[in-house]
Amino acid sequence: MKSNLITTAGKEALQQELDYLWRIKRPEVTQAVSEAAALGDRSENAEYKEGKRELRSIDRRVRFLRKRLEVIKVVEYFPEQEGKAYFGAWLELENEEEEILHCRIVGTDEIDTKKGHITVDSPMAQAVLGKQPDDEVTVVTPTGPKTWFINKIQYSPFQ
Repeated sequence: MKSNLITTAGKEALQQELDYLWRIKRPEVTQAVSEAAALGDRSENAEYKEGKRELRSIDRRVRFLRKRLEVIKVVEYFPEQEGKAYFGAWLELENEEEEILHCRIVGTDEIDTKKGHITVDSPMAQAVLGKQPDDEVTVVTPTGPKTWFINKIQYSPFQ
């Protein structure tokens, strides 16, 4: 299941990527391809071939971003959400081995494991949605069920 939900910052990031690709990167690559084409024989021109490949890649991403931006739905933060885990929340979880996990519930377009961003469609997010601090949740994983305790919920990054 792939949701169409996104945070405001996530939508802005997608829009910035689209703008960069369309207004800056694509014209640069188009210029480089034109210059490489002017050098003559295109069949043995590595710069020309690489430039054309890069243009196709940029065009694919631009098409994807344009279509995606049409269907995504921005989920705004409301003060009433405080104290409960909903879309956009930062969570501090702890398991029985006292391992701490910091994560944020976001849309599929914003997943970034290095930042701790997990998709709202993930088993972890589904288990914590609507829960409060001090609640215990069980997450079904491929290695079996895991129990986590919710220590903190906030709508800004942890310091």
